[in-house]
Amino acid sequence: QVQLAESGGGSVQAGGSLRLSCVASGYTYSSNCMGWFRQAPGKEREAVAALDSAASGSYADSVKGRFTISKDKAKNTLYLQMNSLKPEDTAMYYCATDRCGRWPYRYWGQGTQVTVSS
Repeated sequence: QVQLAESGGGSVQAGGSLRLSCVASGYTYSSNCMGWFRQAPGKEREAVAALDSAASGSYADSVKGRFTISKDKAKNTLYLQMNSLKPEDTAMYYCATDRCGRWPYRYWGQGTQVTVSS
């Protein structure tokens, strides 16, 4: 059974930084694609960053140059380093995973809240 657990959210002022973590278990980590998603109240869920099986990252235009996705294979952990945070980054952040090429992802974490104040 695939399980994902996010942590690292919190409240910061604009311009601050946070690092989100997502610990994964129950599957062969290297064969999956993983990503970070977010959903703000009243808005649709959006993709923030994704990492393919070759550890190549891709980003939403709104976070390019500010966010960095990475993984630590030894710890089975996915990270999202978020710098220069803006109030519009406020949302619940989720990590998700599945076999590369499959969408929508079947496995999701419970989410971690990020709040950025101006």
